[in-house]
Order: sequence, then C-alpha cells, then structure tokens
Amino acid sequence: MTEREITRICKALSDENRVKIIHFLTNSELCACKLLEEFNIGQSTLSHHMKILTDCDLVNFRKDGKWVYYSINCQKFSEFKTFIEDISSKKNYLSSSNCECNSR
Repeated sequence: MTEREITRICKALSDENRVKIIHFLTNSELCACKLLEEFNIGQSTLSHHMKILTDCDLVNFRKDGKWVYYSINCQKFSEFKTFIEDISSKKNYLSSSNCECNSR
C-alpha cells in the first residue's frame, strides 16, 4: 500500500458513522436503503460517507437498477491489516533503550 492509500483509509475510519457502516457491512452486502434504516441520517449524508469509503476502496458497490448495493472489499482490508501488523511488529524496536523517545 502507498502512504496515500493508508492516509485515505485512516481518514475514512476516523468517523464514527463510517466505522458503524463498515461494521454493518461485515455481515453481508447491503442496499443503501437498508443502511439508511440503521442510521439517523439523511440520504445525502449516507451518500457522502459511502463516497469516502468507496474512494479509498474499503467498500465495493454495484448498481442493480435504481438500487446500490455495498459490500466490504476484503482485499483492501487485508492489505491494511498487513500494514498495521508491520507497525506492531516493530514495537520491540520502539521500546528498546536505544530509542531517543524513551530518554525524555
């Protein structure tokens, strides 16, 4: 993943409603109308959130007539997970006594 992709994902996940949307989508693909039933937001607000989630590729969408269906992009989440795990694996380096941060 590029730094730009990581930044876009972090920004997308910094909103509580978008995290809740991701949570709902982990169970199954959902129509936008079903997502609206779960939130106390208007259609334009949901569209805004979904645009952010689809632009950073965390969420896929498909159109079926006038309906839009959303689902999790498992591949992108897997890539992001790898990035997070890579950071976590470096924690031993950061906690070493050689780190200047620890001497303050």
